[in-house]
Amino acid sequence: MAFIDCHFYSDSLGVSASMYVILPQAAQNQIGLASAVYGVKHPTLYLLHGLSDDHTIWMRRTSIERYASQLGIAVVMPAVNRSFYTDMALGPKYWTFISEELPALARSFFPLAEERELNYVAGLSMGGYGAMKLALSHPERFAAAASLSGALDISDRALNFPDDFKLIYGDVSKIKGSENDLFYLAEQLSDATRQSPKLYQCCGTEDFLYDDNIRFRDYCRELGMDLTYEEEPGQHEWGYWDRKIQNVLNWLPLPARS
Repeated sequence: MAFIDCHFYSDSLGVSASMYVILPQAAQNQIGLASAVYGVKHPTLYLLHGLSDDHTIWMRRTSIERYASQLGIAVVMPAVNRSFYTDMALGPKYWTFISEELPALARSFFPLAEERELNYVAGLSMGGYGAMKLALSHPERFAAAASLSGALDISDRALNFPDDFKLIYGDVSKIKGSENDLFYLAEQLSDATRQSPKLYQCCGTEDFLYDDNIRFRDYCRELGMDLTYEEEPGQHEWGYWDRKIQNVLNWLPLPARS
């Protein structure tokens, strides 16, 4: 695969931004790495980082390049700081950046497919929240979304830790029932005629976000959403996420290669 360390200017953030991108390559003689390519434009996974990390973390802590290479998909890994993928009350417009500007820029830079059925999003912890938020807000753009140990009940978490979230959301009491509330977004989508994305969710049973995940899992099941859920012993750490991202990649509804 090709690996690109991409730096560019963001109009929505008003500053330079960064992302790592890995692109499929039809290599014939590379030793020790299987490779595949779908076509001229690549199926794309937007892979989101957690609260204490940046765009480099998936490449540093997992073998995402090796895992993605055999599937023939591109992986886009942007940096959003500690924004919770939100237009911050006292900070930059990271939701506008991640939901509107970044996909358009990435497709202008690289040969990435635009079709819904070839676009997916996944993330861990804060990034799990961001992945579900993107797919539930824009089901017309994403065929699937995956959360690994996601901070999925953000309304409850912000009420319990208001000082950690007031810069992001302002009045945290207003998160519930808003466009930042995954439970609200899931309910709105279940009542709509739009096609829902496939959802994947996993969390370790010893993870501090386990209860958040159970609440979201149960709510999605009540709504009849297409949710695959997995749990096993595990904590909030990279050994777990390195294993589970392989499950996510194998679960993605990739079309058959011609």
